[in-house]
Amino acid sequence: MSSGLAGVVAGSSAICQCADGLTYRGYAIEELASLASFEEVAHLLLVGHLPNQAQLESFKTQLQQYRELPMGVKKTLRALGSGHPMDILKAGVVALGCMEAESLDFSDQYDKALQILGSLPSILLYWHHYHKHGKEISLQDHTSTAHFILERLRGQEPLWVEVKAMDAMLILYAEHGFSASTFASRISASTLSDLHSCVATGIGTLKGRLHGGANEWAIQLMLEYSSVEEALKGITKRLASKEKIMGFGHRLYKIADPRSAVGLELAQKLKGLGDPKLFDIALAIKDHMQKEKNLPDNIDFFGGLVYHYLKLPRLYYTPLFVMSRVAGWIAHVFEQRADNKIIRPNSDYTGPARCSFKPIA
Repeated sequence: MSSGLAGVVAGSSAICQCADGLTYRGYAIEELASLASFEEVAHLLLVGHLPNQAQLESFKTQLQQYRELPMGVKKTLRALGSGHPMDILKAGVVALGCMEAESLDFSDQYDKALQILGSLPSILLYWHHYHKHGKEISLQDHTSTAHFILERLRGQEPLWVEVKAMDAMLILYAEHGFSASTFASRISASTLSDLHSCVATGIGTLKGRLHGGANEWAIQLMLEYSSVEEALKGITKRLASKEKIMGFGHRLYKIADPRSAVGLELAQKLKGLGDPKLFDIALAIKDHMQKEKNLPDNIDFFGGLVYHYLKLPRLYYTPLFVMSRVAGWIAHVFEQRADNKIIRPNSDYTGPARCSFKPIA
């Protein structure tokens, strides 16, 4: 038996390949991140092919229309008050499912998928402004998902380079095979549960510290140091005390995470918008970890720095992960439903032998 199912093939999928680089339905992640938009990639994952211009415009229009939340969802978000933003997203999706339920025969699954994909940014943004700033914001918008998130969250028009970086980050995190949250969503789908429940399952799983949140810890680490020299001394001390350095190593990639080089390039392009010294510190830590531990960085390391340069709240890094990965989750739900058998593995029993019951009296 493999601990954590490491190396176990738990099913087949035509959505993502992680063995030889990283591809979404055959397209290399490096190419998609540099040339495509998140909407194009979401269409690729959900529909199975890249859209033509007419299909892309229709897809974008539907997502934009679904940014407006039902009044019942807004009331729910207003009532939630302060809480972890991952719980807010989860509650928002559940509320949406209560008010806009998927049909029992799943005949409207594609429409519900677009509604969830379009609504998730709005759920966080509406809650954020209502509880952090005491105001309701307009959710009507005709820009890209990346632009919408940046503009509504920060309250100012983003630069083109920022929108492009945000787009790329959404693409990089959109899909990654049978990750814990994706597999959990597929298990939920295998029971014939509704789409909103499958997505809520994914959010709950991603909230766990061993799955989401590594980019938050990575940027926190970088910010602790004021110079490259201080960083190298600090990392050496941490390694000597057997401390885990977040943002390094990956179960699937022993040589390099294909997404990491893209994240590094994005951070380099954005460093002029913040403290360039942080990029130098990150680069030094990356090289030191490779030299001393033979551990390559993963997307979370420079990904955290990219979000920092975009001036996004650290507590929202994992919710942003959700807004991206939901495209992958739903693609897997569709795939599971298309050829379904309930996922129900066996376990090795390690408890006591058969016992005889003795009444108390």
